[in-house]
This record gives sequence, structure tokens and C-alpha cells, in this order.
Amino acid sequence: MCQNLERDGFETVDDVVGIGTRQALINLLGPTTGAGKRDLLANPAVAELARSGPILTLCRRHLAAESFPVRAIYFDKSPEANWLVPWHQDLTIAVRERGEVPGFGPWSSKCGIPHVQPPLELLQRMLTIRIHLDPADEFTGALRVLPGSHRLGRLNPEQIQEYRNQRVEHLCVASAGSCLLMRPLLLHASSRSTGGSHRRILHIEFADFDLPSPLRWNDGA
Repeated sequence: MCQNLERDGFETVDDVVGIGTRQALINLLGPTTGAGKRDLLANPAVAELARSGPILTLCRRHLAAESFPVRAIYFDKSPEANWLVPWHQDLTIAVRERGEVPGFGPWSSKCGIPHVQPPLELLQRMLTIRIHLDPADEFTGALRVLPGSHRLGRLNPEQIQEYRNQRVEHLCVASAGSCLLMRPLLLHASSRSTGGSHRRILHIEFADFDLPSPLRWNDGA
């Protein structure tokens, strides 16, 4: 299908990150003991890539103001670490410390980092870029999405199931070095890998706004 981020909630851009950068990241981040590694904007190499010209150029096409990375996660799906992800939306942001602000909640913690659900209008202003360090296809557990679902707001489990029954999913096949741009509210899932290859992804989230005090992004700055 011909993808359009604003219409479909996702879009693939090929040939963004070269093989040298990809291999350096794979060597740097190493093997994982679980699904992945979090809080990676504190890593200088990851932060440099997230703030590089090619990546920020992708952001500027879709965010209203000058954007910046706010969270980075490394996923490595392999025969040793293989998992499936049910249909969901990305509803939380990572912050440095908890602070009570109207419209923000509920709170949770992931790897000791406070996470909170922000107001819907803030989620709608964010963008995720998934950098493929390996090819992604039906055999390596590539992301599956429901086009257009990002326009439905925040959905409960019953609404997610209902929408899934009404729509045809799209498999986001991607080559190494390509970037998948997606809105956080897009319904997405992934299957277990059925091959023997890695599916390594650097997942970086971007925003173009500051959080209300006392909240601060956990952006490694």
C-alpha cells in the first residue's frame, strides 16, 4: 500500500541509516537478556544518532515545531529472546521523576523509570521512529499495524478488539537501514519470530513540546 503518516498513522522511509552506523550500534548495544534495553538516550552514540540530521529531517516533516528525542529503546527479537506483542497503543511517556499534574496519569514504572499517561492531545503531537538494524518481515516478527487507528483516540481493550475485527492489518516489511515512522496511538502488534535471524530495532520517540512543571522528559540530557 502507498503509506501516508497523517492518513494511515505510519510510513516507511528507506535507506536512512548506513551499514557502518548500524553495525556500530549492534556492536555497542550487544546481546540482550530479555526483550530489549531502555533509557538509551543516556548512551552518547544513541543520542548522537537520534539528534542527527537525517533523523531530525524526518521529524520536521511531521511535527509542528523543532523536535527532540525523549525516549529510546532497543529491541532484539531472536531465537534466544522471542516474544509476541498483542494489539496496543503506546500511551505512556518516560519522565525523570514523578510529579502530580492535572491530566497526567495513571503512573507506572519500567526498569525503575517513572512512566505516566499524558493528555491525549500531547500523545497526538508525538512521533516514533523505528530504525531497522536488520530486515523485518513475516519470519522475523515484523510490526503489524491497523492503518488509520491513530485517529480514534485512546481505546479500551473492547474497542481495540472491535476495531481489529473490522479492519485488515498491514505487515510492515522493512529493509535494514530503513525507518518506520508511526504515531503512538496507532494500533500495533508483532508476532514471534519463526526464523533464525535477529530483528533488531532502535525505537526512538520525539516531541516538540516541554512538559508542564515539575515534570521533565527522561531524555538523557
